[in-house]
Amino acid sequence: MDGERLFCDTALAARIEHAEARFVAACSAAARVRLGDDLGFARPLAGGVATFAEAGSPFDKVAGLGFAGLPDPAELDEVEAAFAELGAPVQVELSQLADAAVGALLTTRGYRLESYENVLGRRIGDSDFPADVRACRDDELETWLSAVAEASLVADEQGLPSHEDFPRELLVNALRDMAGVRRYLAERDGEFAGGASFRITDGIAQFSGAATLPAHRRRGVQTALLRARLAAAAEAGCDLAVVTTQPGSKSHQNVQRQGFDLLYARAILVKGTSATSSSGADSRQAS
Repeated sequence: MDGERLFCDTALAARIEHAEARFVAACSAAARVRLGDDLGFARPLAGGVATFAEAGSPFDKVAGLGFAGLPDPAELDEVEAAFAELGAPVQVELSQLADAAVGALLTTRGYRLESYENVLGRRIGDSDFPADVRACRDDELETWLSAVAEASLVADEQGLPSHEDFPRELLVNALRDMAGVRRYLAERDGEFAGGASFRITDGIAQFSGAATLPAHRRRGVQTALLRARLAAAAEAGCDLAVVTTQPGSKSHQNVQRQGFDLLYARAILVKGTSATSSSGADSRQAS
């Protein structure tokens, strides 16, 4: 399987987007538990989901549209009203392989194209677990969260900049709220060099929350973290690994070197004023 290029048709894209919708819904639910309130929500919408975790969170979005027909205008009205009531814009992440009529519908409703992100994937094959990467222990969680958030704040200069810019506290919250993920850390010379995580949904290993501290970049840390998660995903019985990156970024280059193929792009369509200026800690990576 390692040498086989992965072709993405609409069925595979639908599988990946449905897994993404389940992931963000779970993260939104985790945020509601952490906050102890019922302000957030996860609403089904035309085969996808509209979620709100907390103000400015990367999990405030609509995911998974375009593979189960057009959203009902009345349901869209309700979703838009729910975001507006909380003072948040509506951000739709729409797959390039989704029904084009969905994009046309959103445009007529005042959504604007703000950015793109790439979804890459590869079939799971044999992979060795690197010696310099290990699972994050429970007593290391706060260190992991803090270090990965700090590393994510220092953007890599290669590739297009992210359309979002999150404060450190929100990044820590988002990383904490990633429901059901397995976390890993890489060390260099006895120091924390980088961290990453992944979640399993319907046999898909969803790589997420990866970042390398600036002092350790260009030293193979992200490659080691990728290899570790591929090995763990294989052991867990996954058949597919997916990751989201900024177009043309170092992370994009790193995952392609590990056999990931570009499957499709997502268009980021926004209605309302963005709470953040420039997609988020769930799956974007800083190398």
